[in-house]
Amino acid sequence: MARTQKNKATAHHLGLLKAKLAKLRRELIAPPSKGGGGAGEGFDVTKSGDARVGLVGFPSVGKSTLLNKLTGTFSEVASYEFTTLTCIPGVIMYRGAKIQLLDLPGIIEGAKDGKGRGRQVIKKELEGFGIRLNKEPPNLTFRRKDKGGINFTSTVTNTHLDLDTVKAICSEYRIHNADVNLRYDATADDLIDIIEGSRVYMPCIYVVNKIDQITLEELEILDKLPHYCPISAHLEWNLDGLLDKIWEYLNLTRIYTKPKGMNPDYEDPVILSSKKKTVEDFCNRIHKDMLKQFKYALVWGSSAKHTSPKE
Repeated sequence: MARTQKNKATAHHLGLLKAKLAKLRRELIAPPSKGGGGAGEGFDVTKSGDARVGLVGFPSVGKSTLLNKLTGTFSEVASYEFTTLTCIPGVIMYRGAKIQLLDLPGIIEGAKDGKGRGRQVIKKELEGFGIRLNKEPPNLTFRRKDKGGINFTSTVTNTHLDLDTVKAICSEYRIHNADVNLRYDATADDLIDIIEGSRVYMPCIYVVNKIDQITLEELEILDKLPHYCPISAHLEWNLDGLLDKIWEYLNLTRIYTKPKGMNPDYEDPVILSSKKKTVEDFCNRIHKDMLKQFKYALVWGSSAKHTSPKE
């Protein structure tokens, strides 16, 4: 693929190769079957709190130290690689929210291909696992159907996909009947992500640790990077700034309840995620049976779409 010149004539060939690679990658990292064999053992940590944040990075960059400083949880620290061989959880209480912080084993280049002990677990490696950082899902519609062949339409001028490329990608997945509609200049990778259907889109902060060891000029250069936060975990520099950025990227909403005839309880908010912010979501967060008895709600505040008058 690297040697192939990219133009209209080779677009469908490259799209086909990318689809083949995506399928092979999925098979490579898929969990092993019960019959035996597989990619190795992973780990699982019981979900706790209102949100989860994973520390992902190379070995010996200070992830364990950061976990220790932010949560008070002990994670072994040493100057050699792969001190952390399993997932160490900790908890941060911040702005009324309980945030679970996970210290993941250090990964190295090639982890997604089975090299190093980070096999199951920075941008290129995560892309190989189907994790898309600081991206939105592709703005295109893909719908399978029973007959009619491949119908390809676009509401914008696109330079990456044409009917032949779309047919080549679909054919690799044994899809012969589908409607594909583009609403932006999508790429072959975008279409493959939609067909695969297992991609995860999540926010990411690039934490640059040990800034006490660089010059002010170097720090100013790093400051131009997007999604960036400089810290020194050992000296506890800018940990408050990191927590503020984590809160911003999690996009959580705090809901304060108000018993009738009393002031709102500002000590114990109900936390809702960025994708669940309706009254129904609030009820389910309290208890799954609450919605059955629910009649009405009075909602007010600066972030409420429809403000109700105060009692």
